Amino acid sequence: MIQREKVDLFLDSGAFSAWTQGTEININEYIAFVQKHQDIIEVYANLDVIGDPKATWKNQKIMEAAGLTPLPTFHYGEDIKWLERYLRSGYDYIALGGMVPISTSALKYWLDGLFYNYLCTPSGVPKVKVHGFGLTALSLILRYPWYSIDSTTWVIVARIGGAIYVPKMSKEGVPIYNKTPWVITTSSRNKKILRKSHHISTFSPKWKALIVEYIESHGYQLGRSNFKHVPIDYQLKQGEKWAGRFSKSNMEPRLVEVIEEPGVVNTYRVREELNIIYLQNLERSFPEWPVPFKPQKTNYGFGL
Repeated sequence: MIQREKVDLFLDSGAFSAWTQGTEININEYIAFVQKHQDIIEVYANLDVIGDPKATWKNQKIMEAAGLTPLPTFHYGEDIKWLERYLRSGYDYIALGGMVPISTSALKYWLDGLFYNYLCTPSGVPKVKVHGFGLTALSLILRYPWYSIDSTTWVIVARIGGAIYVPKMSKEGVPIYNKTPWVITTSSRNKKILRKSHHISTFSPKWKALIVEYIESHGYQLGRSNFKHVPIDYQLKQGEKWAGRFSKSNMEPRLVEVIEEPGVVNTYRVREELNIIYLQNLERSFPEWPVPFKPQKTNYGFGL
């Protein structure tokens, strides 16, 4: 028998992705998968049913009957009685889901109510561990005493947006992780400024130098590419890749990116690795859990 390297994984059931794609996940197959890989899975979520808290509770019990201990999930928009049921049942680790399409202001209103009224003691100490599914807004990450969170946004911005997270910096160039980071588009193929981001070329020489210094401090380079138009039957050479999409109906010359120096501007894996480093440093900057929840009263107060 081959000995597998010990790792601790957090397994999401994939229910949200299945829901958005109009597909279903077989709970028996999911149970079998978890049972087969329990030696490397530290936490695994219940197979929740988006929009149906009763079915989500049923799946929780089905998985428990199979000898498993899945992480229960309470979703945005569900009746609070379901969260109360999980708390009464003695679960000490609960996930909050359904937050991906909801605005930050609406989530703040909802989360304030949950943590203030249900998840923390009157002094603000968390009663249970709380996981946040699909949580990306740093203001929400910093505001609440999460035990764990997850998000795939760092992959999306690196691959599709060609962007990296760079921490805000002091005048001395020291990274500040308790402020929303810059989302900087770096791709040489796409200098279009993304929503809530800026292309690195738009920064002043001083700030661009600080950003490049940050990149190089982690062992990476900014990189450099050139572009050229080639015939439609052109065969790519080493260090080249297509730039832009190609349509058979478009018989014009195609654009090729020539990578002269690999780096952030032309290699998505480098951007992904830098984003992972940012998130790791962000995590290290957090105080050790549990951290008391100290809500600041807002004009909408607390409530559900």
